Amino acid sequence: MSKRVRHILSLSGGKDSTALAIYMRDRVPDAEYVFSDTGDELRETYTYLEQLEAFLGQRVVRLNPDRPFSHYLAIYRGVLPDARTRWCTRMLKLKPFERYVGNDIAINYVGIRCDENRSGYISHKPNITSRYPFVEDGIDRDDVLRILDDSGLGLPSYYRWRSRSGCYFCFFQQKIEWVGLLENHRDLFDKASSYEQWDERRQKQFTWAQGESLAELARHERVAAIKEEHKRRMESDPRISPNQALYDVLDDADGSDEPCLICTL
Repeated sequence: MSKRVRHILSLSGGKDSTALAIYMRDRVPDAEYVFSDTGDELRETYTYLEQLEAFLGQRVVRLNPDRPFSHYLAIYRGVLPDARTRWCTRMLKLKPFERYVGNDIAINYVGIRCDENRSGYISHKPNITSRYPFVEDGIDRDDVLRILDDSGLGLPSYYRWRSRSGCYFCFFQQKIEWVGLLENHRDLFDKASSYEQWDERRQKQFTWAQGESLAELARHERVAAIKEEHKRRMESDPRISPNQALYDVLDDADGSDEPCLICTL
């Protein structure tokens, strides 16, 4: 007797995985919807997931890590995660997902679009097979926006000032996004700042943003300079129109800095 195959769709709280859940609702009626909840997500993300649950008529299973971020930060001796190590994704997102699947045969549906060229960071366990319905069916970015609009969900509200889902302290954020966190969630900005510590042994400070601490970034004159630089970039790009949401303006980094799929789709 063959084993039952589980159909699992991983959500990040972002536009693509949400659109995929809507797209797959009637195509795979027995799908399981999961969200790896680090406990360090934006409040807007939780609200968006609740709205999706209402649309799907089905609970999104929250997968929690065995220990909080601070526990692993201590294990890694205060070294903050970065694009090279990505230990936060591995310990707080991927491991809870793999623990949830266990040894079952599972198909994991991933929201990569047909107009993207990336693979990202996903599970490589042999019992988990990834499928990309948007790639298979030729669904691009405009289609994703149409799916979200037609459902009534639209885009998550944080896209006004942020280009991605994921933890509020995600190291992939550009500096204008850190300014957005500062202005929209000062408490979370201060908490992220508290993780930046001086390492006496290495004689080095570990920071989220390259080249400066969040305390330095939060200075009034520095915030103004970041905003001015961002404004110049927008005005110099003919493809960008006024009042576009930040997710429309900022391009995801390429190569080794490609954001982790389970966090950002």
